[in-house]
Amino acid sequence: MISVKIILFIIDGLGDRPNSKGNTPLKEANTPTLDGMAKEGICGIMNAVDIGVRPGSDTAHLALLGYDPYKYYTGRGPFEAAGVGIEVKPGDVAFRCNFATVDENFKVLDRRAGRIKETKELEKVIDGLEIDGVKVIFKESGGYRAALVLRGEGLSDKVSDGDPHKVGVKVSEVKPLDSSPEAKRTADILNKLIKISYERLNNHPVNEDRRKKGLLPGNIILPRGGGMVPYIEPFYERYKLRGACIAGTGLIKGIGKMVELDFIPVEGATGTPSTNYMGKARAVVESIKNYDFIMVNVKGADEASHDGDYETKVKVLENIDRMLEYILNNIDREEVYIVVTGDHSSPIEVRDHSADPVPIVIWGKSVRPDDVDRFDEFSTYKGGLCWIKGKYIMPILLDLINKSEKYGA
Repeated sequence: MISVKIILFIIDGLGDRPNSKGNTPLKEANTPTLDGMAKEGICGIMNAVDIGVRPGSDTAHLALLGYDPYKYYTGRGPFEAAGVGIEVKPGDVAFRCNFATVDENFKVLDRRAGRIKETKELEKVIDGLEIDGVKVIFKESGGYRAALVLRGEGLSDKVSDGDPHKVGVKVSEVKPLDSSPEAKRTADILNKLIKISYERLNNHPVNEDRRKKGLLPGNIILPRGGGMVPYIEPFYERYKLRGACIAGTGLIKGIGKMVELDFIPVEGATGTPSTNYMGKARAVVESIKNYDFIMVNVKGADEASHDGDYETKVKVLENIDRMLEYILNNIDREEVYIVVTGDHSSPIEVRDHSADPVPIVIWGKSVRPDDVDRFDEFSTYKGGLCWIKGKYIMPILLDLINKSEKYGA
């Protein structure tokens, strides 16, 4: 019996809103492969989490993998921590962090420390600390970003951010968000850690060297986005599919690791518009030989949207179309189903995520083609999938590959 496989291809920040000319980057981009898939496949529009909900990439990817984010999502921190290689455990409390620049009064001068890059040595003076019996696990994740895990007894994720999310104000005091002793204990530990980080980082040789060069020091860490690490049923246990993840960003790698998808590294996969597109495409083609399911994320369109860069978003989508052309030309079309969609819209005019639905196409043998022949926001809504939620994708795919369970007699 032929083993039929699945590629879930997620274009991060895919959707957009029409500009004054009635165009979006996707409508304007030259995408013959995507249009061909739309013509041969079944199309629709989709909200990853729910209609009217503006999702993060984390909650959206969980939903697309069939995990209810309202049940499994506690915050971004655990996924970021897993993505940078920390072996998180249920009960850990994890946070995203920035290396930032503050003055002697703890007023924030730059939340990204001049987009500092050389942070490995700074990491070492934070990682391994112990505060009030709680172990501190800290790892830089490239540039000014880092992840923090607190491991010990009596902790809670119900605490506020230490990051004030703006400059010109003092570092925020972390406060408990409920009346539990666990929340108060965790807030106290974080406040102590923030002060210790300043003491250890302010005069660190890396920062002294940066000052001599006229650069801002990374002299404090600012935690945010805390969450308790949940137990998540492994992907294989849920679906009996051997799965892998191809991505360039720590967050998506972390989601893959949390559900125990194998990670396939690709040299030059950066999660930016300059990522190694064809390297990812080749990795998909090679990996699908050994796996039943591949989730691939391409981030560049979202990055362009956050920068308000319409032309770059067009170019990213055209590069993605060439990726898909390579994939289609190098797989057995009788053995693979491909879903192409986005995790969320990122309109250029908003420079952030929105609740606008995204196009979706399911391509492969035995799908029921509709009358759609263009893959864009204005065409796919006419397709046979109609308007669906992300949680329906995995059940539809399991049925197409004859692995769904019958309901009833």
